[in-house]
Amino acid sequence: MDAHISTTPARARTDVPTHGLPPAPRRITPEAVRRLGLTLTAGTVAWATSVFLFGTVNDGFEERVGDLTGLAFQLGVFALLTVQIRTLATGVSRVSRIMLKVEFVLLGLASLWSLLHGVLPDPAQDHVALAILDVFWPLSMLGMMIIGVKLAVAGRWRGPLRWWPLIAESWGVVTVPLFILVGEDSARWVGGGHLLLGYATLGVLLALRPALVIPRD
Repeated sequence: MDAHISTTPARARTDVPTHGLPPAPRRITPEAVRRLGLTLTAGTVAWATSVFLFGTVNDGFEERVGDLTGLAFQLGVFALLTVQIRTLATGVSRVSRIMLKVEFVLLGLASLWSLLHGVLPDPAQDHVALAILDVFWPLSMLGMMIIGVKLAVAGRWRGPLRWWPLIAESWGVVTVPLFILVGEDSARWVGGGHLLLGYATLGVLLALRPALVIPRD
C-alpha cells in the first residue's frame, strides 16, 4: 500500500504565549528625534534666560515669567521623555519601562503647578492644593536624575548621548545645595549655566545625532 506523504507546509504557531516578552518599542524616526530634541533646547533656553535675568526667587511679574518659562522647560523635558519611552532608553524590563511612565506623571503634576501658579491671581496662589502640587517640582527632577543613572547603566543610547542625560539631570543635585550654601544671587548663574550645558546641549545632541538613540534591535 502506497504511503501518502503530505507536502502541505506547516502552519505558523499562533498559540505561543508572548506575555513574558517586553513589547517592541514603537518606531521613532530620526526626524522625530530631531524635533523633540530642539523642543527640549528651546524650552531650556527660555527658562535659563529667565533665571539669568530674574533669578529663581521673585514675586509679581518676574515670578510669573519664571513660572511660565519653567513650564516651557518642563514641556521640553516631556519631549525628552517621549524619546526615552519610544526607545526604551532605560532598558526593556518591566521596571525600566514603568519608571519612565511614573516620571511622566510626576512631571505632569509639576507642570500643572507651573501653569496654575503662573496664571492664577495672587490670592489663589496660596491655596493648599498648589502647595501640594509644588512638591512635585523637586520630585520630578529627582526622578529625572534616577532615569539618567539607569539610562547610562542600560547602555541602549550610545556615544555621548549615553552619558549626557546624566549630566543634564544632575541639575537639582548641583544647584539646590549651592542655593542653600551661597544664596540665590550666586546660585542662579550656576543654575542657568548648568541648564544650558546640560539640557539645552542634550537637545542639540539629539537633533544632531538621532541615530545614537534609535534601537538597533
